[in-house]
Amino acid sequence: MKNNLILGLAIATMLFSCTTDDTADIVINDNSVVNNTNNTGNGTTGQTIYLSGTYTQNLSLDPNNTYILNGSLIMASGTTLTIPAGMTIKAEATGANVYIAIAQGAKIQANGNANEPIVLTSNASNPAAGDWGGLIILGKAPVNSVSGAATSTSEIASLPYGGTDASDDSGSIQYLRVEYSGGAADGQSENNGLSFYGVGNGTLVQYVESFEGKDDGFEFFGGTVNVSYVYSINNQDDSIDWTEGYSGNITHAYVKHGPDHDKAFECDGYNTDFSNAAGYFSKPNVTNVTIIGQGNTAGTEAIRLRAGTQGIFSNIVIQGFEEGFDLDGDSGDNPTGNGVTSGDLNVKDVTFTDVTTKVKNDTGVSFNIDGDFILSGDGNGTGTDFATWGAGWSRE
Repeated sequence: MKNNLILGLAIATMLFSCTTDDTADIVINDNSVVNNTNNTGNGTTGQTIYLSGTYTQNLSLDPNNTYILNGSLIMASGTTLTIPAGMTIKAEATGANVYIAIAQGAKIQANGNANEPIVLTSNASNPAAGDWGGLIILGKAPVNSVSGAATSTSEIASLPYGGTDASDDSGSIQYLRVEYSGGAADGQSENNGLSFYGVGNGTLVQYVESFEGKDDGFEFFGGTVNVSYVYSINNQDDSIDWTEGYSGNITHAYVKHGPDHDKAFECDGYNTDFSNAAGYFSKPNVTNVTIIGQGNTAGTEAIRLRAGTQGIFSNIVIQGFEEGFDLDGDSGDNPTGNGVTSGDLNVKDVTFTDVTTKVKNDTGVSFNIDGDFILSGDGNGTGTDFATWGAGWSRE
């Protein structure tokens, strides 16, 4: 069933059956719900449509309508959410319970362009970090918190993710900006701007921005998804975070810190709240990255590597931090340091500016910073040329 027909039926149903309760949810089919509170006008276009609920059929948004999230919008397996270029979707500023989740087996097609980016933002008159949740995508690619075909469960929405399909396809995202996200459900469960749970490398993600979030800008819970041209600005926790065996590629990333930040990158080999059930560690390739801090002040770290994470970094610029790379150990065998000595964790072509300590080794494993960790090209990093790819669609 096409979306215009669905919305037309929803509005007609509201007019005839909701005269005594104009805030009622309208059931479209099975578990699909559109909350059409305070729609105005007639027909299927030019409406203000309130979205929430679990969709068991495709949902294609109409650029002539105004859409407001007022709860969790979950796309069930087998469905596709389509968002046209240039659309802005606003979320009620009620915190963690307002988000978009693309479940395992579902897809998102959100393809903007440099002149018409797609924006997911707060509906508040004075928007602020943490107003709403964010965008959550769940796939069937491997995660190391479980083994084999078993699945794990997401922090937000309690949806399954993980599996054995490294090439799993959750759709396409291009020229998308997420603003004022990061609403917290509790002290342990927090939304990010964009959360990738076991997302496979059949998914296209490029030209995406997380702006003014309360928690992380981008977080990868395992999976193999490749992302390119990513921009994180003023996110209050970590700008880019990975765990649970993430093994994709991050290419062309620009991180700009505000005054209330934690790390630019926080990198875990596995989720220490659980176990490394599959027995391998995160190992992404990170290429062409520029990280701009708030200046060389005490306690600031650009990239923290811990819990056994591995990773190959190349062409990196770090500016304005007390520490560039901080390598932390783990209980028992200190696997983070072992990644350096095995050649699975290193950096080449890096430039440090206004950084007191380039590399801090807290792993308990001895290695040479120059030669073992920084392989070559100290001072040769040029980072990413954000001006060439961030203009027009980003908040910079």
